Amino acid sequence: MKVPERIRIKDIARLADVSVGTVDRVIHGRSGVSEASRKRVEEILKQLDYQPNMHASALASNKKYAFACLLPQHEAGEYWTAVESGIHEALVAYSDFNISIRLSYYDPFDYHSFRDIAQSILEQEPDGVMLAPTVPQYTRPFTESLNKLSIPYIYIDSNLSDQPALSFFGQNSHKSGYFAAKMMMLLAGREREIVIFRKINEGIVGSNQQERREIGFREYMQKHHPDCHIWELNLHAKRDTEDTRMLDEFFSKHTNVKNGITFNSKAYVIGEYLLKRQKTEFNLMGYDLLERNVNCLKQGSIFFLIAQQPELQGFDGIKTLCNHLIFKKTVPKENFMPIDLLTKENIEFYHNINGETKAHNRKEPV
Repeated sequence: MKVPERIRIKDIARLADVSVGTVDRVIHGRSGVSEASRKRVEEILKQLDYQPNMHASALASNKKYAFACLLPQHEAGEYWTAVESGIHEALVAYSDFNISIRLSYYDPFDYHSFRDIAQSILEQEPDGVMLAPTVPQYTRPFTESLNKLSIPYIYIDSNLSDQPALSFFGQNSHKSGYFAAKMMMLLAGREREIVIFRKINEGIVGSNQQERREIGFREYMQKHHPDCHIWELNLHAKRDTEDTRMLDEFFSKHTNVKNGITFNSKAYVIGEYLLKRQKTEFNLMGYDLLERNVNCLKQGSIFFLIAQQPELQGFDGIKTLCNHLIFKKTVPKENFMPIDLLTKENIEFYHNINGETKAHNRKEPV
Protein backbone atom coordinates (compact mmCIF):
# COMPACT_ATOMS: atom_id res chain seq x y z
CA MET A 1 0.00 0.00 0.00
CA LYS A 2 1.42 3.39 -0.98
CA VAL A 3 0.98 5.77 1.97
CA PRO A 4 0.61 9.51 1.25
CA GLU A 5 3.09 11.81 3.03
CA ARG A 6 0.17 13.66 4.62
CA ILE A 7 -2.72 11.37 5.46
CA ARG A 8 -6.10 12.94 4.78
CA ILE A 9 -9.57 11.64 5.47
CA LYS A 10 -10.25 11.42 1.74
CA ASP A 11 -7.14 9.18 1.35
CA ILE A 12 -8.52 6.84 4.02
CA ALA A 13 -11.94 6.85 2.31
CA ARG A 14 -10.37 5.91 -1.03
CA LEU A 15 -8.32 3.07 0.48
CA ALA A 16 -11.32 1.69 2.41
CA ASP A 17 -13.69 2.24 -0.55
CA VAL A 18 -16.15 4.23 1.56
CA SER A 19 -17.33 7.84 1.67
CA VAL A 20 -15.49 10.65 3.50
CA GLY A 21 -18.52 10.97 5.80
CA THR A 22 -18.20 7.31 6.79
CA VAL A 23 -14.54 7.76 7.72
CA ASP A 24 -15.37 10.85 9.77
CA ARG A 25 -18.08 8.96 11.69
CA VAL A 26 -15.73 6.07 12.45
CA ILE A 27 -12.91 8.37 13.65
CA HIS A 28 -15.23 10.21 16.01
CA GLY A 29 -17.15 7.13 17.16
CA ARG A 30 -20.51 8.18 15.75
CA SER A 31 -23.30 5.87 14.66
CA GLY A 32 -24.69 5.33 11.18
CA VAL A 33 -21.95 3.06 9.82
CA SER A 34 -22.36 -0.59 8.81
CA GLU A 35 -20.21 -3.12 10.65
CA ALA A 36 -18.42 -4.11 7.43
CA SER A 37 -17.52 -0.50 6.56
CA ARG A 38 -16.43 0.21 10.11
CA LYS A 39 -14.04 -2.76 10.08
CA ARG A 40 -12.53 -1.73 6.74
CA VAL A 41 -11.94 1.85 7.94
CA GLU A 42 -10.50 0.72 11.28
CA GLU A 43 -8.11 -1.65 9.51
CA ILE A 44 -6.85 1.16 7.26
CA LEU A 45 -6.49 3.49 10.27
CA LYS A 46 -4.45 0.84 12.06
CA GLN A 47 -2.21 0.19 9.04
CA LEU A 48 -1.53 3.91 8.58
CA ASP A 49 -1.17 4.56 12.33
CA TYR A 50 -3.50 7.50 11.74
CA GLN A 51 -3.71 10.20 14.43
CA PRO A 52 -6.55 12.67 13.95
CA ASN A 53 -5.88 16.40 14.21
CA MET A 54 -7.73 17.01 17.47
CA HIS A 55 -7.22 20.77 17.32
CA ALA A 56 -8.91 20.96 13.94
CA SER A 57 -11.64 18.58 15.05
CA ALA A 58 -12.31 20.60 18.20
CA LEU A 59 -12.56 23.82 16.22
CA ALA A 60 -14.88 22.20 13.69
CA SER A 61 -17.16 20.60 16.29
CA ASN A 62 -18.14 23.96 17.84
CA LYS A 63 -18.86 22.10 21.13
CA LYS A 64 -18.95 24.23 24.29
CA TYR A 65 -17.10 23.26 27.47
CA ALA A 66 -18.07 24.64 30.88
CA PHE A 67 -15.48 24.43 33.66
CA ALA A 68 -16.01 25.15 37.35
CA CYS A 69 -13.27 26.31 39.73
CA LEU A 70 -13.66 26.10 43.51
CA LEU A 71 -11.17 28.26 45.41
CA PRO A 72 -10.86 29.64 48.95
CA GLN A 73 -12.25 33.10 49.64
CA HIS A 74 -9.53 35.75 49.63
CA GLU A 75 -8.84 39.44 49.38
CA ALA A 76 -7.38 41.15 46.32
CA GLY A 77 -3.61 40.77 46.15
CA GLU A 78 -3.47 37.54 48.15
CA TYR A 79 -2.09 34.20 46.93
CA TRP A 80 -5.28 33.06 45.20
CA THR A 81 -5.43 36.28 43.17
CA ALA A 82 -2.38 35.00 41.27
CA VAL A 83 -4.09 31.63 40.69
CA GLU A 84 -7.11 33.48 39.29
CA SER A 85 -4.81 35.44 36.98
CA GLY A 86 -3.51 32.18 35.52
CA ILE A 87 -7.07 30.88 35.09
CA HIS A 88 -8.09 33.99 33.18
CA GLU A 89 -4.98 33.72 30.97
CA ALA A 90 -6.01 30.15 30.10
CA LEU A 91 -9.53 31.31 29.27
CA VAL A 92 -8.07 33.74 26.73
CA ALA A 93 -5.58 31.20 25.34
CA TYR A 94 -8.30 28.59 24.74
CA SER A 95 -11.10 30.96 23.74
CA ASP A 96 -11.22 29.48 20.22
CA PHE A 97 -12.40 26.19 21.72
CA ASN A 98 -15.55 27.58 23.34
CA ILE A 99 -14.56 27.14 26.97
CA SER A 100 -16.19 29.04 29.81
CA ILE A 101 -15.04 29.15 33.43
CA ARG A 102 -17.16 29.83 36.49
CA LEU A 103 -15.32 30.60 39.72
CA SER A 104 -16.86 29.83 43.11
CA TYR A 105 -15.44 30.45 46.57
CA TYR A 106 -15.66 28.80 49.98
CA ASP A 107 -14.65 29.97 53.44
CA PRO A 108 -11.44 28.00 54.19
CA PHE A 109 -12.21 28.16 57.91
CA ASP A 110 -15.75 26.75 57.52
CA TYR A 111 -16.03 23.18 56.24
CA HIS A 112 -19.78 23.53 55.72
CA SER A 113 -19.10 26.37 53.31
CA PHE A 114 -17.06 24.01 51.12
CA ARG A 115 -19.85 21.42 51.23
CA ASP A 116 -22.55 23.92 50.25
CA ILE A 117 -20.62 25.51 47.37
CA ALA A 118 -19.57 22.06 46.12
CA GLN A 119 -23.24 21.04 45.99
CA SER A 120 -24.09 24.10 43.90
CA ILE A 121 -21.32 23.16 41.45
CA LEU A 122 -22.72 19.63 41.12
CA GLU A 123 -26.09 21.12 40.23
CA GLN A 124 -24.42 23.05 37.39
CA GLU A 125 -23.14 19.75 35.89
CA PRO A 126 -19.91 21.24 34.45
CA ASP A 127 -17.71 19.38 31.99
CA GLY A 128 -14.68 19.63 34.29
CA VAL A 129 -13.74 20.97 37.72
CA MET A 130 -10.59 22.43 39.27
CA LEU A 131 -10.62 22.71 43.07
CA ALA A 132 -8.47 23.53 46.06
CA PRO A 133 -9.50 20.70 48.39
CA THR A 134 -10.36 21.16 52.04
CA VAL A 135 -9.92 18.37 54.62
CA PRO A 136 -10.45 14.86 53.19
CA GLN A 137 -13.72 14.10 55.02
CA TYR A 138 -15.41 17.12 53.42
CA THR A 139 -13.70 16.84 50.04
CA ARG A 140 -14.51 13.15 49.61
CA PRO A 141 -18.33 13.47 49.18
CA PHE A 142 -17.73 16.05 46.45
CA THR A 143 -15.16 14.00 44.53
CA GLU A 144 -17.25 10.85 44.86
CA SER A 145 -20.20 12.68 43.32
CA LEU A 146 -17.98 13.97 40.50
CA ASN A 147 -16.80 10.41 39.84
CA LYS A 148 -20.39 9.14 39.67
CA LEU A 149 -21.20 11.84 37.13
CA SER A 150 -17.97 11.08 35.17
CA ILE A 151 -16.84 14.68 35.58
CA PRO A 152 -13.01 14.94 35.59
CA TYR A 153 -11.49 17.10 38.31
CA ILE A 154 -8.09 18.57 39.08
CA TYR A 155 -6.56 19.45 42.44
CA ILE A 156 -4.65 22.67 42.84
CA ASP A 157 -2.39 23.69 45.75
CA SER A 158 -2.84 20.48 47.77
CA ASN A 159 -3.24 16.84 46.80
CA LEU A 160 -5.35 14.04 48.30
CA SER A 161 -3.63 10.80 47.31
CA ASP A 162 -6.41 8.59 48.69
CA GLN A 163 -8.94 10.47 46.54
CA PRO A 164 -7.00 10.64 43.24
CA ALA A 165 -7.85 13.37 40.76
CA LEU A 166 -7.19 13.49 37.03
CA SER A 167 -4.16 15.64 37.83
CA PHE A 168 -2.57 17.73 40.58
CA PHE A 169 -0.72 21.07 40.46
CA GLY A 170 1.20 22.35 43.45
CA GLN A 171 4.29 21.88 45.58
CA ASN A 172 5.19 18.69 47.40
CA SER A 173 4.06 20.16 50.73
CA HIS A 174 5.94 17.73 52.93
CA LYS A 175 9.25 18.21 51.11
CA SER A 176 8.71 21.95 51.08
CA GLY A 177 8.35 22.01 54.86
CA TYR A 178 11.34 19.71 55.30
CA PHE A 179 13.42 22.00 53.08
CA ALA A 180 12.21 25.09 54.97
CA ALA A 181 13.39 23.60 58.28
CA LYS A 182 16.82 22.96 56.80
CA MET A 183 17.08 26.57 55.64
CA MET A 184 15.73 27.85 58.94
CA MET A 185 18.44 26.10 60.93
CA LEU A 186 21.12 27.51 58.65
CA LEU A 187 19.85 30.89 59.78
CA ALA A 188 19.41 29.91 63.42
CA GLY A 189 22.91 28.50 63.83
CA ARG A 190 23.28 27.49 67.46
CA GLU A 191 19.99 29.04 68.58
CA ARG A 192 17.83 26.48 70.37
CA GLU A 193 14.44 28.22 70.09
CA ILE A 194 12.28 29.00 67.06
CA VAL A 195 8.62 29.95 66.61
CA ILE A 196 5.93 28.84 64.18
CA PHE A 197 3.35 31.56 63.41
CA ARG A 198 -0.11 30.47 62.27
CA LYS A 199 -3.32 32.15 61.16
CA ILE A 200 -6.03 30.01 62.69
CA ASN A 201 -9.77 30.20 63.38
CA GLU A 202 -11.41 28.00 66.03
CA GLY A 203 -8.72 25.36 65.61
CA ILE A 204 -8.89 25.35 61.80
CA VAL A 205 -5.73 26.27 59.88
CA GLY A 206 -7.65 26.57 56.62
CA SER A 207 -5.26 24.75 54.27
CA ASN A 208 -4.08 21.16 53.79
CA GLN A 209 -0.91 22.60 52.28
CA GLN A 210 0.04 24.48 55.45
CA GLU A 211 -0.57 21.47 57.68
CA ARG A 212 1.62 19.21 55.53
CA ARG A 213 4.39 21.80 55.36
CA GLU A 214 4.45 21.90 59.13
CA ILE A 215 4.57 18.09 59.32
CA GLY A 216 7.59 18.06 57.00
CA PHE A 217 9.19 20.90 58.98
CA ARG A 218 8.78 19.08 62.30
CA GLU A 219 10.07 15.82 60.81
CA TYR A 220 13.34 17.51 59.87
CA MET A 221 13.61 19.19 63.26
CA GLN A 222 12.98 15.97 65.16
CA LYS A 223 15.54 14.13 63.05
CA HIS A 224 18.32 16.73 63.05
CA HIS A 225 17.61 19.18 65.90
CA PRO A 226 15.58 17.33 68.54
CA ASP A 227 16.85 19.65 71.29
CA CYS A 228 15.50 22.80 69.59
CA HIS A 229 12.32 24.08 71.27
CA ILE A 230 9.51 25.05 68.88
CA TRP A 231 7.13 27.71 70.16
CA GLU A 232 3.74 28.31 68.52
CA LEU A 233 1.82 31.55 68.13
CA ASN A 234 -1.70 31.23 66.75
CA LEU A 235 -2.90 34.56 65.40
CA HIS A 236 -6.64 34.96 64.82
CA ALA A 237 -7.43 34.41 61.13
CA LYS A 238 -10.53 36.61 61.24
CA ARG A 239 -9.41 39.23 63.77
CA ASP A 240 -6.39 40.99 62.23
CA THR A 241 -6.75 43.89 64.67
CA GLU A 242 -5.38 41.68 67.45
CA ASP A 243 -2.15 40.73 65.63
CA THR A 244 0.01 43.52 67.05
CA ARG A 245 -1.09 42.90 70.64
CA MET A 246 -0.48 39.16 70.38
CA LEU A 247 2.93 39.63 68.77
CA ASP A 248 3.91 42.19 71.42
CA GLU A 249 2.96 39.76 74.17
CA PHE A 250 4.87 36.89 72.57
CA PHE A 251 8.10 38.79 72.04
CA SER A 252 8.00 40.33 75.51
CA LYS A 253 7.79 36.84 77.03
CA HIS A 254 10.27 35.17 74.64
CA THR A 255 13.11 37.61 74.27
CA ASN A 256 15.57 34.89 73.20
CA VAL A 257 13.56 33.77 70.15
CA LYS A 258 15.31 35.15 67.05
CA ASN A 259 13.98 32.87 64.29
CA GLY A 260 10.49 32.03 63.03
CA ILE A 261 8.43 30.78 60.12
CA THR A 262 4.87 30.90 58.87
CA PHE A 263 3.55 28.28 56.44
CA ASN A 264 0.80 30.44 54.98
CA SER A 265 1.13 33.28 52.48
CA LYS A 266 0.68 36.06 55.06
CA ALA A 267 4.28 36.39 56.19
CA TYR A 268 3.82 40.15 55.76
CA VAL A 269 1.69 40.21 58.94
CA ILE A 270 4.81 39.42 60.98
CA GLY A 271 7.19 41.18 58.58
CA GLU A 272 5.36 44.50 58.79
CA TYR A 273 5.16 44.16 62.57
CA LEU A 274 8.94 43.63 62.73
CA LEU A 275 9.48 46.78 60.64
CA LYS A 276 7.12 48.78 62.83
CA ARG A 277 8.86 47.64 66.02
CA GLN A 278 12.32 47.90 64.40
CA LYS A 279 13.17 44.34 65.35
CA THR A 280 16.07 43.88 62.95
CA GLU A 281 17.60 40.90 64.77
CA PHE A 282 14.73 38.50 63.98
CA ASN A 283 14.98 36.06 61.02
CA LEU A 284 11.60 35.33 59.42
CA MET A 285 10.74 32.82 56.69
CA GLY A 286 7.47 32.67 54.75
CA TYR A 287 5.76 31.58 51.57
CA ASP A 288 4.58 33.18 48.32
CA LEU A 289 5.32 36.33 46.34
CA LEU A 290 2.53 38.58 47.50
CA GLU A 291 3.42 42.22 46.98
CA ARG A 292 3.46 42.90 50.72
CA ASN A 293 5.67 39.85 51.31
CA VAL A 294 8.10 41.00 48.63
CA ASN A 295 8.20 44.51 50.12
CA CYS A 296 9.13 43.02 53.50
CA LEU A 297 11.77 40.84 51.81
CA LYS A 298 13.34 43.88 50.16
CA GLN A 299 13.32 45.82 53.43
CA GLY A 300 14.88 42.93 55.33
CA SER A 301 12.09 41.96 57.76
CA ILE A 302 11.63 38.69 55.85
CA PHE A 303 14.86 36.79 55.24
CA PHE A 304 13.61 33.99 52.95
CA LEU A 305 10.48 33.51 50.85
CA ILE A 306 9.57 30.19 49.24
CA ALA A 307 7.67 30.63 45.97
CA GLN A 308 5.50 28.13 44.08
CA GLN A 309 4.29 29.82 40.85
CA PRO A 310 0.53 30.11 41.51
CA GLU A 311 -0.18 31.73 38.13
CA LEU A 312 1.28 28.71 36.37
CA GLN A 313 -0.80 26.37 38.53
CA GLY A 314 -4.01 28.16 37.53
CA PHE A 315 -3.09 28.27 33.85
CA ASP A 316 -1.88 24.69 33.58
CA GLY A 317 -4.85 23.34 35.53
CA ILE A 318 -7.26 24.69 32.90
CA LYS A 319 -4.88 23.67 30.12
CA THR A 320 -4.95 20.09 31.44
CA LEU A 321 -8.75 19.99 31.45
CA CYS A 322 -8.65 21.16 27.82
CA ASN A 323 -6.04 18.58 26.87
CA HIS A 324 -8.08 15.80 28.47
CA LEU A 325 -11.58 16.76 27.34
CA ILE A 326 -11.04 18.56 24.04
CA PHE A 327 -7.83 17.15 22.61
CA LYS A 328 -8.12 13.65 24.16
CA LYS A 329 -4.51 13.72 25.37
CA THR A 330 -3.05 11.66 28.19
CA VAL A 331 -2.20 14.08 31.00
CA PRO A 332 0.39 13.67 33.78
CA LYS A 333 -0.97 12.69 37.19
CA GLU A 334 1.27 14.87 39.35
CA ASN A 335 2.75 18.24 38.44
CA PHE A 336 4.98 19.48 41.25
CA MET A 337 5.95 23.13 41.33
CA PRO A 338 9.61 23.94 42.12
CA ILE A 339 10.59 24.94 45.65
CA ASP A 340 12.15 28.32 44.88
CA LEU A 341 14.08 29.99 47.73
CA LEU A 342 14.20 33.76 47.34
CA THR A 343 16.09 36.54 49.11
CA LYS A 344 16.25 40.30 48.61
CA GLU A 345 19.39 39.70 46.52
CA ASN A 346 17.70 37.49 43.90
CA ILE A 347 14.04 38.55 43.99
CA GLU A 348 14.30 40.98 41.04
CA PHE A 349 16.11 38.41 38.91
CA TYR A 350 13.43 35.81 39.71
CA HIS A 351 10.60 38.22 38.87
CA ASN A 352 12.08 39.15 35.49
CA ILE A 353 13.18 35.74 34.27
CA ASN A 354 10.27 33.80 35.71
CA GLY A 355 7.73 36.20 34.26
CA GLU A 356 9.25 36.02 30.78
CA THR A 357 9.43 32.21 30.87
CA LYS A 358 5.80 31.78 31.87
CA ALA A 359 4.58 34.23 29.26
CA HIS A 360 6.56 32.37 26.60
CA ASN A 361 5.10 29.02 27.65
CA ARG A 362 1.52 30.30 27.38
CA LYS A 363 1.52 31.68 23.87
CA GLU A 364 -0.43 28.82 22.31
CA PRO A 365 -2.49 25.86 23.47
CA VAL A 366 -0.35 22.73 23.54
